[in-house]
Amino acid sequence: MTGSAVISHKLGDALVGRVTKIIEKELIRITKMKILVVFSLLLAAVSAKFVLPKTIHPLSQKMIDTINYMNTTWTAGRNFEGVSLKYIRGLMGVHKDNHKYRLQSIRHALPGELPDSFDAREQWPHCPTISEIRDQGSCGSCWAFGAVEAISDRHCIHSNGKVNVQISAQDLLSCCSSCGMGCDGGFPGSAWEFWVDKGIVTGGLYNSHVGCQPYTIASCEHHSKGKLPPCGDIVDTPQCVNMCEKGYNVSYRQDKFFGKKSYSIDNEEAQIRAEIFKNGPVEAAFTVYADFVTYKSGVYQHVTGEEMGGHAIRILGWGTENGTPYWLVANSWNTDWGDKGYFKILRGKDECGIESQIVAGMPKM
Repeated sequence: MTGSAVISHKLGDALVGRVTKIIEKELIRITKMKILVVFSLLLAAVSAKFVLPKTIHPLSQKMIDTINYMNTTWTAGRNFEGVSLKYIRGLMGVHKDNHKYRLQSIRHALPGELPDSFDAREQWPHCPTISEIRDQGSCGSCWAFGAVEAISDRHCIHSNGKVNVQISAQDLLSCCSSCGMGCDGGFPGSAWEFWVDKGIVTGGLYNSHVGCQPYTIASCEHHSKGKLPPCGDIVDTPQCVNMCEKGYNVSYRQDKFFGKKSYSIDNEEAQIRAEIFKNGPVEAAFTVYADFVTYKSGVYQHVTGEEMGGHAIRILGWGTENGTPYWLVANSWNTDWGDKGYFKILRGKDECGIESQIVAGMPKM
């Protein structure tokens, strides 16, 4: 072999070696990319909410069985029967733009170690409204109910039990023109502002004749195996009337109860717990999905189903169940729904946005 041939042979070997190394590096890179893609897909599949076929009706037994088969942190059961999905959506009375409207927020100096569990019913047993489950009837008035329930609690708490009244959902629903559209939905924050600016009279449950303006929309049986009459369509908002019902011996103006201030709580679990611990139950709004309406027990977290709307409720405590942290919540669909009118929802993860829309206030004493 000539000198030039030897040189050419060595150059060829070197070139082949370089090409081989480049190919090996590229194959390793491609393999790593494939592994990363597969891992990402698996991670997404694990973290994503389970999606049921649209052929499964949200109120069907198949929906209940499917949720329970998934063996999550909560149990589904029969809550609604003989009503339409349109009707259920009508109960979700938090306006779709509520997240854009926030009261000025406050912050607490945290009081050392907050307890691992807390129940306002046990902390303030002299305030019976804390244990009350109301019924909004066939009206999207949850925004008003969550407000007046917590406001009633706070008047009692901050008067050391001297002011023990049921604040009227009727008065707030029908007379707060700045709160939204009555039975067609409203803004929880505006309800608390109305309490500060205009005041709200007293009023108990439907047909109770308690207070100045009891609720005039009849309770109805949203649920199965109940004793109430069946629900119809969502009703019109009652007319605002600036007087008390016949037989009540205090004038409408004299019966008003006022707030001193209203505010939001930042989306921080410790801040929300501090607010409840110091001042009492709060109102919160969250997104309801189709699986929520089947809740019976355990700690709810969304696993499947379409979005149905925004709903307002009252948070009165927290705790942990089988290692899962939760908020203790009172609903306004009477005591036949859920766990005797209550439910628990995952705490600390802003589940369904529940920690992002907390409003409260302090009563004027």
